[in-house]
Amino acid sequence: ALMGSSRLPGKVLRRLGGRTVLDRVVRAAQQSGVLDELVVATTVEPADDAIVAECAAIGVPCYRGPVDDVLTRFLGVLDRHESDVVLRFTADCPLLDPHLVARAHRVFVAADVDYLTTSITRTLPRGLDVEVVRTSVLRAIDPLATDHHRTHVTSYIYTHADDFDVIGLTAQPDLSHLRLTLDTEDDWRLIEAIVGHFGDEAVSVRELADWLADRPELIEINAHVLQKALVQA
Repeated sequence: ALMGSSRLPGKVLRRLGGRTVLDRVVRAAQQSGVLDELVVATTVEPADDAIVAECAAIGVPCYRGPVDDVLTRFLGVLDRHESDVVLRFTADCPLLDPHLVARAHRVFVAADVDYLTTSITRTLPRGLDVEVVRTSVLRAIDPLATDHHRTHVTSYIYTHADDFDVIGLTAQPDLSHLRLTLDTEDDWRLIEAIVGHFGDEAVSVRELADWLADRPELIEINAHVLQKALVQA
């Protein structure tokens, strides 16, 4: 969770239905029922003092690490909170589906792999991504990952997939045309409309997709928004 954003600064502490975006992500992740502990990773930037304060308000631990080194932040969390497996969520995805998180974890455990993601082949809406990785993998790539791979940790795993057991989780039908992440004001307009209808509780991806299918004018609100390329993000 970071306050800095080139397109929508402070987005993770905007309020949706009486809660911050960060609070909604935290609660949805916890409602999956598969987490032993949840830790918010942020940076040492003064602007992120506000995230530390929000974590205290909602009762979750917070870890502060380097600004441009996500992998070091991950490992800093794991040095303080021991775990064999990590599920990663980004704080600008307030429509996270707890049922999808639980399913991803079940598949990861059943397949006995090193890494699972919903985005190798994108069939789910952007903004509902789930990643599951073994701590041993993160520690193994620490001395190897450089440049943008330290900021985008899973891109290292993608490009070295032959070294790990990697699987992707996909959905039918293909829902990848839906953009449900929060990067711009138009993203915000769509997400506000969704929360205005469904209220404070998390919604399953299927229910949300069915509702939006009857409202193409909402889908069009942010259909033009392009995701940043890896080297830009």
